Amino acid sequence: MGSAFRQSDYKGEDVMTEELNPFKIAQRELEMAGKRLGLDKAMTEFLKWPMREFVYTIPLKMDNGSVQVLRAYRVQYNNARGPCKGGLRWHPAETIDTVRALAAWMTWKTAMMDIPLGGGKGGVTVDPKKLSASEKERLARGYIRCVASELGAFKDVPAPDVYTDPQIMAWMMDEYETIVRMNSPSVITGKPIPLGGSQGRGDATARGGVYCMREAAKAIGMNTRGATMAIQGFGNAGQFAATLGPEILGLKLLAASDSQGGVYSDNGIDPVALVAHKMKTGKVAGFPGTKPISNDELLELQVDVLIPAALENVITAKNCNKIKAKIQCELANGPTTPDSDEVLYKNGVLVLPDFLANAGGVTVSYFEQVQGTYNYFWTLEDVHKQLDAHMTKAFKDVYEMSKKEKVHMRAAAYMVAVKRVADAVKLRGWV
Repeated sequence: MGSAFRQSDYKGEDVMTEELNPFKIAQRELEMAGKRLGLDKAMTEFLKWPMREFVYTIPLKMDNGSVQVLRAYRVQYNNARGPCKGGLRWHPAETIDTVRALAAWMTWKTAMMDIPLGGGKGGVTVDPKKLSASEKERLARGYIRCVASELGAFKDVPAPDVYTDPQIMAWMMDEYETIVRMNSPSVITGKPIPLGGSQGRGDATARGGVYCMREAAKAIGMNTRGATMAIQGFGNAGQFAATLGPEILGLKLLAASDSQGGVYSDNGIDPVALVAHKMKTGKVAGFPGTKPISNDELLELQVDVLIPAALENVITAKNCNKIKAKIQCELANGPTTPDSDEVLYKNGVLVLPDFLANAGGVTVSYFEQVQGTYNYFWTLEDVHKQLDAHMTKAFKDVYEMSKKEKVHMRAAAYMVAVKRVADAVKLRGWV
């Protein structure tokens, strides 16, 4: 949205320097939305910053008897529209600014989806690949002991994110219930089904993205049957996108990659077999009948749909002019830098921005929160029907704003979301 370059005139040179701090990017995007909406200075300044943030030091006892001291975070960005909601990431590169940015994006995401929640996020700076199952359990419980007083179904509700999963959520819920001495299933979402998890939560992020791709294809007149796709990032969301894209839309998978490299085939790749290969070997590389491809090469392939499903800042000044897809569906958080949006928009790439495209996860988490609160659970068919309705409406709201204001989809999504949050803040009399 706003210029992130230190030079004002982009001509495609790779030598320019971009701002890659995710929170500064989130703030810049908010400022630009505020200008377009005509928000006053005080409102924009208020929405630029988290309302509350917490930093913890967690001593983790390792299996060998040693103690590893970890830094952990929880950011409650804004609760004007409802309780804070947001995942918990375990990652060796986690920082307070990453968590702030993700909490901001969760605020806009829940508002843009028009569900009655605010935005939050949590993180621990740790390499979970080096932890045993028992060490993960101790970390999960240790984190909850730190943050329990700030959580609650009507206060702040964590969920899984990068390198956390339903089992970790189960340990966290159990620890919270031990502390408060009562059943509180809605304090955590993304839980296993036997502990109050929702049907349809496992593939919700990817499924929501596929519903969004369907609506985008309708909008630009693209037939998805036989159209091609490439997926960068083959974790939970990427794997489900690989299987649901062909199942729901008839897409053909040409390439996929993860942190250890990628695979490509002109003839297409069987997504179910590729997921099985990933589960068995831990990587997509070496899948029979494919050629190796790098993550960078995958992004620049001639495909109809590109799905960035890894981490932040993979589409930047260096490669945005080389993106050839018609639709870019962001299942990752923050994969595209602000000025790249401008280039993609001018080049005719319809970007489905992260907090629209990957909002299926938080939407079904909201469904789980609702079901747990009134102790009545929906069928899988009900979940899919409600998710489809929410994603379809959200896409139409954003697409209509994009056309009306003649701005790219991320700018339009911000305008829809920020206006809803600003209206709630104003009605409460905070600003």
